[in-house]
Amino acid sequence: MKEKYVAYVGTYTHGSSIGIHLYDVNVEEGTLTERKVIPVNNSSHLAISLNGKYLYSIADEGVAVFSIDPDGDLTFINKVDIDGMRGCHLSTDKEGKYLYVAGYHDGKVTVVHTHRDGRLGSVMDGVFHRGLGSVAERNFRPHVSCVRPTPDGKYLCAVDNGIDQMKIYRVNNRTSKLELVDVLRCVRESGPRLIKFSPNGKYAFLNFELSNEVQVYRYDGSGKNPVFELIQTESTLVSHDDETHDATSGMCLSPAGEYLFCSTAGEDTVSMYKVDEETGSLEKQFILPISGEYPKDLDVFPDGKHLAVVNHESNSITTFTIDYENKLLVMKGKPLKVETPNSIIFHKCEEE
Repeated sequence: MKEKYVAYVGTYTHGSSIGIHLYDVNVEEGTLTERKVIPVNNSSHLAISLNGKYLYSIADEGVAVFSIDPDGDLTFINKVDIDGMRGCHLSTDKEGKYLYVAGYHDGKVTVVHTHRDGRLGSVMDGVFHRGLGSVAERNFRPHVSCVRPTPDGKYLCAVDNGIDQMKIYRVNNRTSKLELVDVLRCVRESGPRLIKFSPNGKYAFLNFELSNEVQVYRYDGSGKNPVFELIQTESTLVSHDDETHDATSGMCLSPAGEYLFCSTAGEDTVSMYKVDEETGSLEKQFILPISGEYPKDLDVFPDGKHLAVVNHESNSITTFTIDYENKLLVMKGKPLKVETPNSIIFHKCEEE
């Protein structure tokens, strides 16, 4: 039986777009075919529960949740208010008990209770980051750009793009409250944006919007407190001539974790790095143009052989064959038109 996949693309809806675009995926060809659009107001980021049953979406009203049908279609369950300004990033815990929401505009981390039937429940905790950044245009204030649990489920990492920090919390399962355990301080004006972990859970990759870099950390959660040890910093740029107009944005790993990809707006490129499984270190393979403007997010197809990039400013999705041997990206057909796409995520369906 052939495995079937779909892709969900979240969009801003201030233009003609109306929500989450659902695509049928031809994995062998590396192509996407739009099936339908599910209305959500400003669905800027999407996340799928670890059991694969539910899709969560940022919405103007807070957060929306859908059940994922066997064919990949979405059925609306409910929406909840997150007691703050609209979020920008979502993740779930291992047990399916909590949904975490990053607040870019208000610098807040929100914990929402998730019920077993998929419904979103009440807000269990909300923590506002404090502190001053050093970039005047960002109003010197916190902007939480990413929330992600550590692979062992012990901690929650909250990347703060505005104050150049990653705050690390423990979730108290008895009270459902966040307890700050450590702060990873990044270089001033580096603008940390996203964190991802290697499949083996030993390494963390952190990309930086302002310094246009990706860093590798060795992660160890076995002790009393978490340890993040910096082991490498790599540039994501081809040229350093116009760095003030470049912004590293998206980041993803290939399905098996052997390669890391970063997209950079301004330069409008994708960089690929080979990941050493033993040491976590990165070896740059290429930095290439993606035939679109402001590549906000990207993801590798489930077979690891193709790449999809969502281009926010050019209102397009570009897809490529990844030629690992020759270190090239080969474009697949014409760009797909979709207004202000923001995030993309692949999902394996239950049926043919």
